Amino acid sequence: MRVLAAMSGGVDSAVAAALAVDAGHDVTGVHLALSPDRQTLRSGARGCCSVEDAHDARRVADELGIPFYVWDLADRFTEDVVDDFVAEYAAGRTPNPCLRCNERIKFAAVLDRARALGFDAVVTGHHARLADGVLRRSVDLAKDQSYVLGVLTADQLAGAVFPLGGMTKERVREIAAERGFAVAAKPDSHDICFIPDGDTRGFLTRRLGERPGPVVDAATGTTVGQHAGTYGFTVGQRRGLGVAVGDARPRYVLGIEPVSRTVTIGTAEQAGVTGVRTGPPTWTAQAPRLPLTAGVQLRAHGASVPCAVHPDDGGGLRLVLAEQQRGVAPGQSAVLYHPDPVEGDRVLGQGTITHAA
Repeated sequence: MRVLAAMSGGVDSAVAAALAVDAGHDVTGVHLALSPDRQTLRSGARGCCSVEDAHDARRVADELGIPFYVWDLADRFTEDVVDDFVAEYAAGRTPNPCLRCNERIKFAAVLDRARALGFDAVVTGHHARLADGVLRRSVDLAKDQSYVLGVLTADQLAGAVFPLGGMTKERVREIAAERGFAVAAKPDSHDICFIPDGDTRGFLTRRLGERPGPVVDAATGTTVGQHAGTYGFTVGQRRGLGVAVGDARPRYVLGIEPVSRTVTIGTAEQAGVTGVRTGPPTWTAQAPRLPLTAGVQLRAHGASVPCAVHPDDGGGLRLVLAEQQRGVAPGQSAVLYHPDPVEGDRVLGQGTITHAA
């Protein structure tokens, strides 16, 4: 099989490319240049797509003896991921840029170009399992990335190869060290790749400017503070609210209204929800018949909870949760997993959360 290995310059993609070569595939490496200013994007474990990363990827490609190219997708990344991220926060939602990058860059722009060039598939270092078109969680649950891949369609999964899903991250580093790759001990990237200092609120303030408004306590109905911008908050947030409420009970963000610039906070009891509505879903295989039962993961690092999945108005989904959940943020993905205990690591599909119900 003729495959394109997406090589970020990290240890995961390096080992994924090596395993593709070992499997006998005809492999070509490609590094995605996603930032217009690649000189400043890496600081230790923060950021990605720097010149340093491109050099690291090229060295691995040279050691593997495979062709290597750099594709400049900075404009596409800015439009589809960075600008989308800013617009979603401005609208009072909490986006997941890694999911959006997988959907629109790695398995849309890159896969489409790869197929046009005659490649059969794109190999990545994602920690997830894929066999016969079925997407499953990684065996290393601490590193599992099936949540951010749940947006992929059956056609996109047919053009994907994930060699690392059957091993732990420790084993990935061991393989890299055994092969003498310099990236064997390279730190994993953390946080949002295009915000290398980790200051999301500062990044959004520079993009959107200050947009002050009230913080209202739902428990008392009173205004308890002011904020500089609704984009500095996400539903379910507890820390950094910048307010003090007299009864000393912890407060959580319940809602964000960008037009009136109101952030509503409330108690833990008020923050819990048992229903979620989403936009139109994407399915990893043929669309199932609804209603159905499933497990649902409501945020990238959350646990799966049982739910009933019903069709909703406008082509979306209505999820009835078996257990009350906090932090259900519009803009996040509700990723559905198979309900059977044996098959519970299988991804069915996802819908973007529109609101709690």
